[in-house]
Amino acid sequence: MFKPMNIQKFFELFPNDDACLEHLFKIRYGTEPRCTKCGQVGKFRKLSKMPAYTCNCGHHIHPMVGTPFERSRTPLQKWFYAMFIFTTTRNGVAAKEIQRQLGVTYKTAWRIAHEIRKYMNQVDGDGPIGPKGIVEADKAFIGGKDKQGQDDKSVVLGVVERGGDLVTRVIPNRREYTVANAVTSLVQRGARIATDEARAFKNLPEYGYRHGTVNHSKKEWTAGPNNEVHTNTIEAFWGWLKRGVNGTHVWVSEKHLPKYLGEFEFRFNLRDRPDQMFPLLLVSFPKP
Repeated sequence: MFKPMNIQKFFELFPNDDACLEHLFKIRYGTEPRCTKCGQVGKFRKLSKMPAYTCNCGHHIHPMVGTPFERSRTPLQKWFYAMFIFTTTRNGVAAKEIQRQLGVTYKTAWRIAHEIRKYMNQVDGDGPIGPKGIVEADKAFIGGKDKQGQDDKSVVLGVVERGGDLVTRVIPNRREYTVANAVTSLVQRGARIATDEARAFKNLPEYGYRHGTVNHSKKEWTAGPNNEVHTNTIEAFWGWLKRGVNGTHVWVSEKHLPKYLGEFEFRFNLRDRPDQMFPLLLVSFPKP
């Protein structure tokens, strides 16, 4: 297991805004960028009165353009520190916690948190997975409020390849056609899929999958040779996700649910390389 960066190391690497800007400049433009105006290589230097670099010919590079930091009044080091918090915590970060730690308004903290979740989602990607390992598929119902006779929870489909990546997607309903089409977009055909006995999964063989089920209503948790048919991995993820949502955020809206799912996917898929979470997030911004 590779340990993530600790807070002491963070402040050694990023003691101020200038250090953060230099790091951003290098990862977006390289250590010795070529000037697009005069063609000189490695002649850029930091301007003293603005967050930009200039070449000897006067051409400027603005490293924050095209990133969430562009036009933000929040110091760059605070943005970096917020990303550090997101990549070193296990159960998510509430906007209130960002507000307390950074000393910013709640509105600013909320925007910072959602921008970071958006980039976590982009870094992690969205499948498809398989067909090497056994894939587990399952549905979960997140958010909403329990009201008698109403079902306003969001339906989320999750698929995970054992020993590999996990992908989730919010789907409009739990019908067989909807679920099966979501599975085909997330899992390569020909994969072995393990699910519970829900009717939405029963016709997966017709879509080109080798399908095994376990009957949870009969207290059956594993089946098949060597007990390889089960949904323990995806159900463990649902439990972790719900604890994070209920314990940290209390409630999330359907509108923003995909961002929260992307945040937890990012952590799950990098669970064996937590030291890479922060660096990968920093290089996720579009190349200029």
